[in-house]
Amino acid sequence: MLELSNIKKSYLQPNGENVPILDIPSYRIDSGEQAVLIGPSGCGKTTLLHIIAGITRPDQGKVNLDGVDLTQFSEAGRDRIRAGKLGYVFQTFNLLPAFSALENVLLGMSFAKKKLSHDRARYLLDRVGLSHRASNKPQAMSVGEQQRVAVARALANRPAVLLADEPTANVDPNNQRQIVDLIRETCEEDDVSLLMVTHSKEVADQFKRIDQLELINLVVSQARATP
Repeated sequence: MLELSNIKKSYLQPNGENVPILDIPSYRIDSGEQAVLIGPSGCGKTTLLHIIAGITRPDQGKVNLDGVDLTQFSEAGRDRIRAGKLGYVFQTFNLLPAFSALENVLLGMSFAKKKLSHDRARYLLDRVGLSHRASNKPQAMSVGEQQRVAVARALANRPAVLLADEPTANVDPNNQRQIVDLIRETCEEDDVSLLMVTHSKEVADQFKRIDQLELINLVVSQARATP
């Protein structure tokens, strides 16, 4: 379960101006629910994901992740909670180039300080169609294969919530639907809540629940309402 309350975030510009980025009164995703958050570039999608993941601290508000308010913890504490309760599929994959596909998936378990399970890592690689590529390093794999490894790694520690940041942005258009279906199906199998952000209507249309960030982010909605 994920619940946001009164989230506000702004950034100080070099000229001293404080520019608001996010003002979200409330947002919630229930256990096992899947939602896509759609919005154009610059509306705060990645900043919001970083706040949910505890990478960035909000100026104000609460981030309840599976019963724990991340904002009450230090950076080290947020890192521990993120490793144990959250999976993150990055737009740029963030695979370690010196590690094989199997080792990259196992790395997801080591972050959570859980016992390494080669069986689960191999199962996940098989689930994403890459059991035959377990020993290959990222540079020997296609972009689509690298993204599938990233999906397997994000699910390695059985997270409560999976965040996916534009996961199809660097994938060939012919494989985008396959990647989204793969993420959704694997989350459903493990009852993992899913929040995916995208600017693509084609990706958003694969979800039953579609939320528009510019409608729930008062910074954007109020700016648009101002003459």
